[in-house]
Amino acid sequence: MTTVNESTRSAHDKFLSKRSLLDTFFSSVRDPAFAVTYWDGTRAVYGHGEPEFTIDFRKEPGLLDLLASPSLFFGESYMRGEIDIAGSFHAVARALDAALDSGVATLKNTIMSRAVAALSSTARSLAQQKKDIAAHYDLGNDFFALWLDKPTASYSCAYFRDAADDLATAQQQKLDLVLRKLHMEPGMRVLDIGCGWGGLSIRAAKDYGARVLAVTLSEEQAAAVRQRYEEHGLTGICGVRLCNYLELDQAEQFDRVVSVGMFEHVGKEHYGDYFGKVRSLLKTGGVSLLHTLTKNKPGETDPWIAKHIFPGGHIPAVTEVVARLPEHDLHLLHAESLRRHYVKTLDAWYDNFSKPEVVAKVRAMFGQAFVRMWGLYLRMASAFLAIGDLDVHQFVFSKGINDDLPMTLEHIYTVK
Repeated sequence: MTTVNESTRSAHDKFLSKRSLLDTFFSSVRDPAFAVTYWDGTRAVYGHGEPEFTIDFRKEPGLLDLLASPSLFFGESYMRGEIDIAGSFHAVARALDAALDSGVATLKNTIMSRAVAALSSTARSLAQQKKDIAAHYDLGNDFFALWLDKPTASYSCAYFRDAADDLATAQQQKLDLVLRKLHMEPGMRVLDIGCGWGGLSIRAAKDYGARVLAVTLSEEQAAAVRQRYEEHGLTGICGVRLCNYLELDQAEQFDRVVSVGMFEHVGKEHYGDYFGKVRSLLKTGGVSLLHTLTKNKPGETDPWIAKHIFPGGHIPAVTEVVARLPEHDLHLLHAESLRRHYVKTLDAWYDNFSKPEVVAKVRAMFGQAFVRMWGLYLRMASAFLAIGDLDVHQFVFSKGINDDLPMTLEHIYTVK
């Protein structure tokens, strides 16, 4: 029979074991300083200096969740409202970096490695890729319309020529930047892989005289793009196809191939397929632009992001992109980082998303856990870009050598 003292001691020991595990994890961080309020009301400060953020445990956590994956543990606990975070999310990103890079990687050792491997190593079929895309982009056009810019509905990094530019202006500038990098000429046939809501193809057709085929795996997006083409009088000039780009017949030849914000969904096991298909669809001398999130070095995608935001996705290292080009006779012409632009873009999206009237609508659509999940995604993506863990690049390359292109890049950045 368990005595009161034994029961009390057991609860105390249980608390200490969880507390000591978390204390070990948090103590590995020297900078930045932060505070933690534990579920029993006690408070501890880690690092040196004034705390830049506070983690508040609203309930006692499970040990196995933390052992399996710190990322999933903190992300899902936040989604459920079991922890709250107040203060600088940039500092949160720095702290997570420090903890996971330290000796406390024991917390993401065997169990986490197996979980990550299971998430990332499974080759995906075309059908699975379609399901993965739908899980993200078929959340509904009404949802994305609540916080994206209205004119272009662009769900990718904007381009801020001036720090004071608003989001709509910066997104239109991004479209022009992409199209200038492609050296567009009237009458060119363009393939837009992963077309989003059609902003780029509409701009290419109306302002650059292009004929565009847009492809997407999202039924919601395809329906919206068809409607937008009709509204802009582009039926017959632009077309949208609900299909995987790999299913396109190589007899369909294009002067230009562009992909903005889609490559993260390809999966590293299909990088060769992507570049091989682009090569087969491009005319000799044709030019392609790839706009994608990147990392500085190869590694697995964060488990929380892989599970809740981009199922089946992989963020490539710059080297993983560039190294593939020569295998397909694709010649790199230009690569540019837009990291600082994406920080501003994500911050603008979060400002839109966090408006009370928007939060109320999203909560009615998907529930409070989703509201917290999406807000965390936007804020942490901005934070990891700000500290340099993530980046975003535009790669421009040609099929074979093209000596007819301008000798310099002045025309890209000189706006009349």
